[in-house]
Amino acid sequence: MSSTQNRVSIRRALISVSDKSNLKILARGLKEQGVEILSTGGTAKYLMSLGFEVTDVADYTEFPEMMDGRIKTLHPRVHGALLGRLDKDEEVMHKNGIEAIDLLVVNLYPFEQTIRAENCTLNDAIENIDIGGPAMVRAASKNYDRVTVIVDPNDYAEFIDEICTYNGVSHSNRHVLAAKAFAHTAAYDGMIANYLSAIKDTGDKDEFPRFLTTQYTHRSYLRYGENPHQKAAFYTEKNTQEGTIGYAQQIQGKALSYNNIADADAALECVKEFNEVPACVIVKHANPCGVALESNLELAYLKAFSTDPTSAFGGVIAFNGMVSAKLAKTITKKQFVEVIVAPSYEEEAIEVFKSKKNLRILKCGQWQVPQQPWQMFKRVNGGVLVQDADILQLEDSQLTVVSKMQPTAEQLEDLKFTWKVAKRVKSNAIVYGKDLMTIGIGAGQMSRVVSARIASMKAHDADLHVTGSVMASDAFFPFRDGIDAAAASGIAAVIQPGGSIRDEEVIEAANEHNMVMVFTGIRHFNH
Repeated sequence: MSSTQNRVSIRRALISVSDKSNLKILARGLKEQGVEILSTGGTAKYLMSLGFEVTDVADYTEFPEMMDGRIKTLHPRVHGALLGRLDKDEEVMHKNGIEAIDLLVVNLYPFEQTIRAENCTLNDAIENIDIGGPAMVRAASKNYDRVTVIVDPNDYAEFIDEICTYNGVSHSNRHVLAAKAFAHTAAYDGMIANYLSAIKDTGDKDEFPRFLTTQYTHRSYLRYGENPHQKAAFYTEKNTQEGTIGYAQQIQGKALSYNNIADADAALECVKEFNEVPACVIVKHANPCGVALESNLELAYLKAFSTDPTSAFGGVIAFNGMVSAKLAKTITKKQFVEVIVAPSYEEEAIEVFKSKKNLRILKCGQWQVPQQPWQMFKRVNGGVLVQDADILQLEDSQLTVVSKMQPTAEQLEDLKFTWKVAKRVKSNAIVYGKDLMTIGIGAGQMSRVVSARIASMKAHDADLHVTGSVMASDAFFPFRDGIDAAAASGIAAVIQPGGSIRDEEVIEAANEHNMVMVFTGIRHFNH
């Protein structure tokens, strides 16, 4: 906050907040500047308990708070004080005893926290819809030419620093804060609309609301989109969680591109499928090209890289644990890589990576295993598709061995491993694997048989032996030809959803080839 344009000093402030975070810092700074503080109900009591002199809004308006707090700031002496233009409205303000308010600090009733509670009723939600707060925020924001409005406790310290240093707030900063305030009330109203349009008067809830409002915050401009002629930017959700690309911090390297972010997300979401064992995922053009589990991350990386060294060149690597200096040295000697993403890094590892100044290093923090589905969006021309994310985890109890051959313990582990990888490969997806590493991956083909052939070809090119490997398919085999092709390549066991009208024919093919076949009853298309 360094602009010196058209500064407005702060003489009187109105503070009404549900979130008391950092409020002491704000109040102390205002007191040091001799600012008169008006406040409401609980906020006034809190500030007075800290020793600050406060005028209750009810005393200022000479109108009592009523209706269980529903009416307290909806008064001309409040809104006139926020909306009044000193160059046009001074006379009417003076006539009606309205004293200008220069600073409004408001955050709204905790509607989001309320509706997240398991025992939240419709009445609970209704009572936590703020009316006076948004009205004041909108009034102050509209009049930002004179009034400063703050809705985020994280902005208090910078605001206090500015008024202490420059004895006022610049026009440009009032503009920025007003825009943020309008975004705040828009998100708040959108959240209420989403809730009310999804919940019925009886309290029953629809899975998807009639009206859908979302909001994201601009994080960075990108060099370009998928191609140089496309402009692009990166926006993030409010309160992004650890273990996501939206949360990740870039430690070093040149600016991230659109494709870098998309591929890093694909790699991170794939490696998050494996939480019990050190894992490495290498992604190229949104598809895993190498995945492996091992006793440590160095071995996992070497095995993942060996799946497809050609595709790994210029790829994105994700790990599910701390990257050590030893691993960093191995990677930088082994290949050219665009992005590495991991929960954390040893300090010595960061020093190693500095030798590759363009290498982008992302620290995403440690994730939690998701418990509830979250919504995924896909833009189409004229609309948007919305669905729950595919976070369904396969339980052993869901597996059905449909072949005469029974899987060994090792085969069963490999089958479950390749199944998780197939979930993250573009459909039609075929994944060959053995000893908890991918042997070959066929992705994004119109024919499942062709995907299987590509997986076999990839294994051959990497000098990996398919014989005795297992195969995962993200969807059922409509014909036996896919099984015949897999058997010809040396596949010993197959995991697939089942559900085709020709399942019996496909099972018969597996039995003819003495292959193990396991049905999951779950499909994992990834378009």
